[in-house]
Amino acid sequence: MAFPPTPSFQQRLSLERLQQWEALGYGMFLHFGISTYDGNELSDGTLPASAFNPTKLDVEQWVNTIKEAGMRYAVLTTKHVAGFCLWPTEHTDYHIGASPVGGDLVGDFVAACHKHGIRPGLYYCSWDNHHTFGAKSVSQYWQHNLERTFSHVALNQEYLDFQKAQLTELLQRYPDLEELWIDIPLILPMGYRRELYEHCASLQPNCLIIMNNGIPDKQGIVYQHSWPTDVVTIERDLPKVNGIVKSQRTSRGWETRHEYCGEYFYLPAEICDTMGMEWFYEEDDEPRSTLELASMYGICRSRGANLLLDVGPTPEGLIHDKHRDGLFRLRECLEKNNWAA
Repeated sequence: MAFPPTPSFQQRLSLERLQQWEALGYGMFLHFGISTYDGNELSDGTLPASAFNPTKLDVEQWVNTIKEAGMRYAVLTTKHVAGFCLWPTEHTDYHIGASPVGGDLVGDFVAACHKHGIRPGLYYCSWDNHHTFGAKSVSQYWQHNLERTFSHVALNQEYLDFQKAQLTELLQRYPDLEELWIDIPLILPMGYRRELYEHCASLQPNCLIIMNNGIPDKQGIVYQHSWPTDVVTIERDLPKVNGIVKSQRTSRGWETRHEYCGEYFYLPAEICDTMGMEWFYEEDDEPRSTLELASMYGICRSRGANLLLDVGPTPEGLIHDKHRDGLFRLRECLEKNNWAA
């Protein structure tokens, strides 16, 4: 599918800035929220805010683990499919302030990252089963579509305004972010997506704005799903030996001529995958072996991509010892083989 050319769209971030991000190399993805408590990654958003109750919540422990594991950046899910928000947002009452723990988890996370020299990133999901504003939820569209695609999803303007307001709040409230990770952007209208990208970039010009490319194409960007974006993301797979589709592989990242833009853009790559099998913590989900994790890391880095490795905090609000131990074994292995970032 070819889109009309828009020659006025130009590379927003400098090559130097994008390569600074690439040099981080290795980060942690933290999936935490209502799904931690109902055991459903695609939670329907009906569990009350009172269910969110991490009785031993320790964000310092998270960030110390990230640092000791040799990671240089981290991305926290501020709002996932359930619609529950980990910061006291002004735009809904479905947030951490209405939970037994209270406070501002996003603010604590960003502050701890800055304190310990870890670059913070925030994740925000466009798919929201709680805030539908009277429309059919994305889950309902997906469930009744035999092809299991999002082609028939039609978000109403109330939700689009809500998402823009919440992202504005996050970017204004938490400065100096490394990246803003917007998930499931393919359900957003193309014009709105471009407007949202430019709006977010205007609030934090140095922040990478990532529209998740996700699973559809394992080699390169799918323009109708995730453009515009500053990074090509690939879920649960590894970068291919020969680079990405419609691209010229360079020594770092990819320089791509987009048929949508008619311009050259340098698009670094980020692979996101789980330490075990699940995004959110599950008691019986064991970490992969050190050999497998080291292989994932080595392939990503040797092929020019960052690795964002997911570890879900427990319902008590801690990084479990089995994950901490696995991460430390991995770092020892990487250092022994001179693979560390």
